[in-house]
Order: sequence, then structure tokens, then C-alpha cells
Amino acid sequence: MGGAGGGQGSGVRGRTEDKGGKGNNGACRLRIGQWNIGTLTESRNADEYKLWYSGVLKGKNGVGILVDRELRESAVVVRRVNDRLTSIKLLVGEYTINVVSAYAPQAGLDEENKRRFWEGMDEIVRSIPPAKRLFIGGDFNGHIGTTAGGYGEVHGGFSFGDRNAGGTSL
Repeated sequence: MGGAGGGQGSGVRGRTEDKGGKGNNGACRLRIGQWNIGTLTESRNADEYKLWYSGVLKGKNGVGILVDRELRESAVVVRRVNDRLTSIKLLVGEYTINVVSAYAPQAGLDEENKRRFWEGMDEIVRSIPPAKRLFIGGDFNGHIGTTAGGYGEVHGGFSFGDRNAGGTSL
């Protein structure tokens, strides 16, 4: 994923499934995706989906979260931090699900922009209790490199090259 100038989107889709009385009534399958997109508008319904967007209409940054019709009424908190960070809180059955969409500053931008982004991300993550579900998607504009470097429990080994400053921040 990635690409300069595109906004970010996180798609959240849930569907309640009935497994024929086998104790799974009310189970929810949740699909979360991430993609770069060019332009959006603030908040709207489209083809049974609801989009929450944070950014400028003709700018180069922007983040959004798209939720399907079965979950759009489950959104209880929408937080548009800026054109690089947004989050929503969904109540799905007995669960609280927090979804964050992020777009980190590119390598060529100044350190102040990068510092503000990571402070905002840190604030969002710290505001969510550890026992709650958290999904983070986005373009972090960093290379984590081929070696785990102390992150073996989360590094899948599918990257390439060397870790850069953006990867270290991530």
C-alpha cells in the first residue's frame, strides 16, 4: 500500500451469521481493508455504505473510514483528528471495536509534521483501553526492512531492504 498524494480509507464490513443453531447465533464476521484513494467528501452515504472522511476537499492528504450498511448505525464515536488521522468506535453486539485510519508524512516532509503525526497517533492509541479491540490501518510511509530487529512477534518477514526512519518510527 502507499502512494503519494492519496487519502487513506479503512473499510469495515460486518455480517451477522446464523449457523443453524450451533451456538454461533449473533457471531459477526468483520472485514477490514485499507487502500489509497484520490478525493473524497466529508461524510456521506454511498451504495449502502457510510464514509467518514477527514481532510481537505482539494488537498493531497486525507483519511477515511468506510462502513457497510449493517454497521453504520453501530458507530458511536467518530473522531476526525486532522487530514492524517481519524478513528471510529463501533459497538457490535457485546464488543467495542476501534478503527483508526492513518496517513504518515512522507520522507521529504519536515520533522515537525512527523512529530505531530506520531504524537496524534500515540494520543489515539493511549485513549483506547488495552482490553478493547483496536485495528489500525494506513500508509505509514516507512520501510521496516527484512530483519525483525527485536519485533519478531509482529514482523512477518515479508518486507525488503533496510529499515528507514519512517520504519523506525512505526
